[in-house]
Amino acid sequence: MNERVNEPLVIAIDGPAGAGKSTVGRALADRLGLGYLDTGAMYRAMTFAVQQRGVAEGDLADVAAVAPLVSIEIDDTRVCVDGVDATEAIRGRDVTEGVSQVAANPVVRDVLVERQRTWVTDHGGGVVEGRDIGSVVFPDAPLKLYITASPRVRAERRVNQVGGDVDEVEASIIKRDRFDTSREHSPLTEATGAVVVDTTGMAIDEVVDHILELLERTR
Repeated sequence: MNERVNEPLVIAIDGPAGAGKSTVGRALADRLGLGYLDTGAMYRAMTFAVQQRGVAEGDLADVAAVAPLVSIEIDDTRVCVDGVDATEAIRGRDVTEGVSQVAANPVVRDVLVERQRTWVTDHGGGVVEGRDIGSVVFPDAPLKLYITASPRVRAERRVNQVGGDVDEVEASIIKRDRFDTSREHSPLTEATGAVVVDTTGMAIDEVVDHILELLERTR
């Protein structure tokens, strides 16, 4: 008998910023009737909490002290931080500029990884996306994906969502990729056994259909 039969289904999605992880993850969760967790929103929420407390994002000790105290509630439409609706604020410029430093803090990662695992247990599985899901959070997930796209395409998608100059956004994305892949704790990487899905030139439905085919093969 397959030992995974009675285990919760977890689909782990990793990849760089702007690759389409959130859009694909939500669509995939809808098609499968599973819960969806954007772990990037959790790190943004933590960054918002740090900033609200007047703590410098790069202060390892102070950020580490704050991390266990922060209340984060995420559902399909809202993100609440310490009881405050921060859905729009966590996508703002200040949080965007500070989140890489906060996310690199090892205590923050430990705190949020534990919360991510608890979320999956409480929801009986789910589609979970971020930057270390298949490598750290759920290394035994039956399907691990690394979703990517060219920096230019990712920049164009981001500009379509929030505006800005595409060249500047592309430069920012390349800079963040460099930081995320070289950080000491849980660097962005293709998890062992992950399937790389390049979404450049692909429609969302095409990507989701492809992933569902991959999932069927694993079963």
